[in-house]
Amino acid sequence: MTTVSASRPGIGRPRLSRLAVVCAGVASLTPAIVAVLPARAGTCPVSTTCATTVNFTVNAPNGLTITVPNGPVAIGSGAPGGQITGQLGAVTVSDQRAALTAIWTASVIAPGGFKTGGFSAAETIPSSSVQYWSGAATSTTGSGTFTPGQANAGSAQSLDVSRTAFTKSSGSGSNSATWNPTIVVNVPAGAVAGAYSGVVSHSVA
Repeated sequence: MTTVSASRPGIGRPRLSRLAVVCAGVASLTPAIVAVLPARAGTCPVSTTCATTVNFTVNAPNGLTITVPNGPVAIGSGAPGGQITGQLGAVTVSDQRAALTAIWTASVIAPGGFKTGGFSAAETIPSSSVQYWSGAATSTTGSGTFTPGQANAGSAQSLDVSRTAFTKSSGSGSNSATWNPTIVVNVPAGAVAGAYSGVVSHSVA
């Protein structure tokens, strides 16, 4: 009789324990775990200060602007040879440049005179007969020196050339100033009766 024997698989070879297999798997994952750890800027010894630089930006989106009243603005009436006086309404300079040296000058002019009817020479009151004075600021924000171009009625100036309406001559950062200027029309003795209209233009730089 022939005897047939069957050997069991694995006999004669070393066995790997479950613990060894698990440890081998963990070891293979270690490089991936280390790769995602955040980088450190530096290492400081005990009882010392460890500093990190932080950056940010302050924006100044609106720049330097001037706002004037919506027209038409009626300042009154008067007879030839007399005066017509009235306030224009709030004029505001807003400086949102956030500049280290935040200075500006607002200017004013009435370039075309004031006209009625058919706009002929006889129907025109020239800008040289129209005066402007800014007066003190009604409100300001920010630091610096704000100065009116014409502090009072005695310093009123004609609008036939560009005049300084207001200035800011010092300070830094965002700021604003508002004033309510007065218009004075010295009506010529030979002026034609009628409703006169013209433009007062402000600018800032």
